Amino acid sequence: MLDLGSRSGSFTYTSYPIAIIAVDIEKPAQRGAACFVQADAGHLPFAAASFDAVICNHSLEHFVQLDAALEEIGRVLKRPGKLYVAVPDSSTLTDRLYRWLARGGGHVNAFASADDLVGKIRARIPEPLAAVRPLCTSLSFLNQRNHPSRPPRKLWLLGSGNEGVLVWLTYSLRVADRALHTRWSLYGWALFFGEYAEPIRQDAWTNVCVRCGSGHPSGWLVEQGRVRNGLLGRHFTCPDCGAMNRFTADERYRPAGVPQLRQID
Repeated sequence: MLDLGSRSGSFTYTSYPIAIIAVDIEKPAQRGAACFVQADAGHLPFAAASFDAVICNHSLEHFVQLDAALEEIGRVLKRPGKLYVAVPDSSTLTDRLYRWLARGGGHVNAFASADDLVGKIRARIPEPLAAVRPLCTSLSFLNQRNHPSRPPRKLWLLGSGNEGVLVWLTYSLRVADRALHTRWSLYGWALFFGEYAEPIRQDAWTNVCVRCGSGHPSGWLVEQGRVRNGLLGRHFTCPDCGAMNRFTADERYRPAGVPQLRQID
């Protein structure tokens, strides 16, 4: 498996018994349990058909040579193969906040249409589109705990990145989407290409941690005893970092635009 644009790793490598090669144009401060290769996505140093699967987890928006990178992905991916792509929707509140706060934040490609992105990918990678999942935001990039130095002055307008403020803000965005069918808490999309033995769930995980950004299905959180009742409603503790977050039921999340995304072909 190729983890492309991975920095220190886009998932926990040790959880899977497969050979993984992580690639990034910059050396990460900490490396995951995989072989790391420093390379440009537009010029991959691998033979054709080298990988059974490729993961581009929030990396396509950073590739300066996007078309060349997609050509290279298509070249090194075996047939049949599998491709996973996650990108932000540039028209959402979250991505606009991110680019405003970080002066672009390294996002050189703006994806405002899932249809257009799927067409661009399939022009170079013929694997069929298997599923599209909406991704929810947690605004974790605003969290003051995630700023190693003094937070940007602009962050003062958003409670200086206070974690408690972000908890209530993200919860309010989820409630608005549920009640008004808006898309305030939508972050982007996850696209699955290839053929899979089992169907891929296409519902959103609305419980995304405001501190570490990890998401978990609401039913699983309940089964694991992570959800508690309080004076102000239900909340859950993040299994990965222990942060407290407001709890929402995934099946009640219906933001505008998501049904159309699921029918892309």
